[in-house]
Amino acid sequence: MQFTTKIPISKRNSLINYNSKIVSLGSCFAENISEKFEYYKFQNNVNPFGIIFNVVSLERLIKRSIHKEYYTENDVFYHNDLWHCYEVHSELSNPNKEAFLNELNLLIDSTNKQLTESTHLIITLGTSWVYRNIRTNNIVANCHKVPQKDFNKELLSVETIEQSLQNITSLVHVVNPNCSFIFTVSPVRHIKDGFVENNVSKAHLISGLYCAFDFQLPTFNYFPSYEIMMDELRDYRFYAEDMLHPNQVAVDYIWERFSESCIAEESHFIMNEVAEIQKGLAHRSFNPDSENHQKFLHNLEIKKTNLAQQFPQIKFNK
Repeated sequence: MQFTTKIPISKRNSLINYNSKIVSLGSCFAENISEKFEYYKFQNNVNPFGIIFNVVSLERLIKRSIHKEYYTENDVFYHNDLWHCYEVHSELSNPNKEAFLNELNLLIDSTNKQLTESTHLIITLGTSWVYRNIRTNNIVANCHKVPQKDFNKELLSVETIEQSLQNITSLVHVVNPNCSFIFTVSPVRHIKDGFVENNVSKAHLISGLYCAFDFQLPTFNYFPSYEIMMDELRDYRFYAEDMLHPNQVAVDYIWERFSESCIAEESHFIMNEVAEIQKGLAHRSFNPDSENHQKFLHNLEIKKTNLAQQFPQIKFNK
């Protein structure tokens, strides 16, 4: 008897390998997957402007970065002893306005370079629910604890999501025509919006993706993170204590499915070698001065050196 529905995922176009340059943008689940990329020492940059949940804000940041539309004093505001920007996450907020603007504009430069040179852009969509600033009429990426009376909450239409997705791919392909896209919908449950509202939100995201690309473009791939969580891991034991976020077991499983379909087969051998080294570096000996441990450390250094000769970009923390 079979007690789970395994989602069939075919091998993707333009598979990721150790020469790939990956940019990951989007919700907190993008951070989960990027931690895996970091562990296995892929070339990956994640959320330079912090976690971004909605596609309209992602489009705005990508447009800014590609066209180098630098931030000015008009784009920031002071609240609760910090300078904020509605387009970026509050983790970047700063008590010094000049330092804040300088940091944001340096991020535009670095993100421009990353998007121009990337081989793969992974975008994780979190929600269709957004907040629109009443004064500016702009959708914000983060409210920065500004009183709710300053915003109107709204649901992005499928058509708006579709248009933003098409705009993102067009913007990137102008400067980087060979970049491949992997889109996914975050499995995190946004039930603060309401249970039904969360389902409507995810449905709009999936419909927007389907309408935008029909899952057929050669540079477009859809990875079913949300569907795996809902259908293969259909149990609360795969959620963290908040019952909203996937726990580590779920993240590991979704990464495993991602690896099978999106990472080139020849890179799996390198991933195993990297994992061996990572485990070795994490090992703590009861007798660090013993001959056996010194031999273990020597062999570990040999493995690191051999790997670095093949892939100079791979570096391990000491």
